Amino acid sequence: MPRKHTRYQQKIIKNYYDNRKAISLQRLSELVTELYLAEGKGRQRQWEYIIAALEKLEIPKSRIEHLRLKDDPALIANLVEELMTKDK
Repeated sequence: MPRKHTRYQQKIIKNYYDNRKAISLQRLSELVTELYLAEGKGRQRQWEYIIAALEKLEIPKSRIEHLRLKDDPALIANLVEELMTKDK
């Protein structure tokens, strides 16, 4: 039997899906900051999170691979800025 949501819950769910891309971009920009500060295994872990975030944003795999190979947080920061301006 399907679960019924209250009107309030439905509104929250709708708002989440309406703003999903903005939420993902915000998260990605936070990850870029973490990547700047990370070293060693922590940096590897940040890359895993960044790759997942980029995939959610439907960035082509070839571009994700390029960013990973360059290992330059500035390139990801530029991508975030590009995506934010494209959304406006």
